[in-house]
Amino acid sequence: MSELISSPTRIHVLDPRLANQIAAGEVVERPSSVTKELIENAIDAGSQRIEVEIEQGGARLIKVRDDGIGIGEQDLPLALARHATSKINSLEDLEGVSSLGFRGEALASISSVSRLELISNAEDDPRQGWRVTAEGRGMEARVTPAPHPRGTSVSVRDLFFNTPARRKFLRTEKTEFAHVEEAFRRQALSRYDVAWVLRHNQKVIHQLPPGVTPAARERRIASLLGKNFIEHARYIEREAGGLRISGWVGLPTHSRSQADQQYFFVNGRVVRDRLVAHAVRQAYRDVLYNGRHPVFVLYLELDPDVVDVNVHPTKHEVRFRDGRMVHDFLYSSLHHCLASSKPNDGEQEVGQGQPTEPTAEPADEVSVSEAKGQGQAPPPRWQQQGMALSDSPDRHPGGERVRRFMQGYQALHPDHEETLLTPQPRGPGVISSPKATEVREAPLAMPEHDATAAPPLGFALGQLHGVYILAQNAQGLVLVDMHAAHERIVYERMKNQLAAANGIDTQPLLVPVSLAASRTEVATAESERDAIAQLGVELDVAGPETLLVRQLPALLAQADPEALIRQMLEELSRYGRTHQVEARIHELLSTMACHGSVRANRRLTIDEMNALLRDMERTERSDQCNHGRPTWTQMSMKALDRLFLRGQ
Repeated sequence: MSELISSPTRIHVLDPRLANQIAAGEVVERPSSVTKELIENAIDAGSQRIEVEIEQGGARLIKVRDDGIGIGEQDLPLALARHATSKINSLEDLEGVSSLGFRGEALASISSVSRLELISNAEDDPRQGWRVTAEGRGMEARVTPAPHPRGTSVSVRDLFFNTPARRKFLRTEKTEFAHVEEAFRRQALSRYDVAWVLRHNQKVIHQLPPGVTPAARERRIASLLGKNFIEHARYIEREAGGLRISGWVGLPTHSRSQADQQYFFVNGRVVRDRLVAHAVRQAYRDVLYNGRHPVFVLYLELDPDVVDVNVHPTKHEVRFRDGRMVHDFLYSSLHHCLASSKPNDGEQEVGQGQPTEPTAEPADEVSVSEAKGQGQAPPPRWQQQGMALSDSPDRHPGGERVRRFMQGYQALHPDHEETLLTPQPRGPGVISSPKATEVREAPLAMPEHDATAAPPLGFALGQLHGVYILAQNAQGLVLVDMHAAHERIVYERMKNQLAAANGIDTQPLLVPVSLAASRTEVATAESERDAIAQLGVELDVAGPETLLVRQLPALLAQADPEALIRQMLEELSRYGRTHQVEARIHELLSTMACHGSVRANRRLTIDEMNALLRDMERTERSDQCNHGRPTWTQMSMKALDRLFLRGQ
């Protein structure tokens, strides 16, 4: 080391070949990196069909063929030169770039570590094609005629043949092809209007026709990510403030042990951004099981001028001009989409991603005299009091049974509104009961065999070991974990009550807590003083590296102030938003709800079970408990028939 220092070399310009190989270290990590760059070039060329052919995981051959606009003979040598591109001309173009590629480095870097052949034709006559080749050399390229239809074919052979040190770091053929397939999958999800083909060792792996209709898009997602994804996903589409989000969000019950099905696109470019990841995590915070990862395919569209895509060597990350606005938009959009997850919206087994038939709405009441006059029975209704609760000969409950039902419901939920369970007001001409205080005994039309008028979760049949509720709905059998379901109901009710209160109740600390902080944390505390105060925290700067905590939310009076403040400041510094106070308060409410919910082995009456089912249908996020576990599941009649081999 001392010898090198004592005799320093002069500064000199690197050889073009060496410079390209250094640049290839950023662009060409493995065969999947080459595949990504070549596909992006094909998309930028306006292709309607892109074929990718791989051999030996990409180590032997990577070939991408498209039917785009092609490259003219005069431009072919420049196509392999560094910093040569047709996609931008000025700084203004760079600041608002909409193409996937724009640096003009990819082909030069790839050709420096492989044997590259590019054949292209910009004319409709196939005889007007030209070929350019390069084999790990400097900037020279050889151009010769080559028949080719309109479009471009790029073949990359023997990757890293002239850099053995890098070639030996390639993994097995199976591993490398898995990375190539993932790169192909991301690009195929970005453009539904393009037909795609992927072959490996002469075998077709994916063949995807173009399609822009919702059904065609769902078929492509099912082909690339599996039918389970689309069956357990909810479509989202929202627009506000110049931002538009659309795509599919997986239900919390369909989570994965690793984050391998998370695809986020910004103006058609697949990105992995920490701000986006944080917004998604916060949106799933209340409903996702610990240690699990959500699945999603989301598309964010915004003005190219407000996002910088030139901040990462491989363009995997972007920087938003107003990151706080983007974060809030993503969080609120996903939060509301997941909050609407209720049994009313679909059945757990038949697929949450598909629209379901609308639930029968309660019809206006018809008088008995009108019904007789028209020669028809009153229309079906599913007010809870009309349900047969026992095997008595009288299938239509009278006033006493309705009153007992209401008493059972109120015992379970004293303060809950009674909209679904209260008899509808009578209109003129309806026959009154003999007593004003008694619900009329006239029978309500409840179909005994046609279950289509039943609520989404149906009607309770009984209890299993004091833990599960068995119910029957239009699809078949419903199983409900009564503790998990009631826990979510109580939790959501407590959150709503807290949100309805005027601000967060605060409690001054008897002795202010002093924190040793970095200068960055102190600067964040000063710049975000108003945002911190809105969360019920009073934080003062007592010195260049000291903070004083004078006040906390009353519900967090027993919390560790130092850990809470540090996490708040970190989130504010990185994302411009913090949900730490809300998360801590919700953790406390979740614990209270867990201990205050109906416990296992408690015997419930049929009335109480039905009341719980109706509450689930009205409560947001009732498909999962506070810890992210499912609260109910559906077994269809077809599944039950298969179980007992009926019809076989």
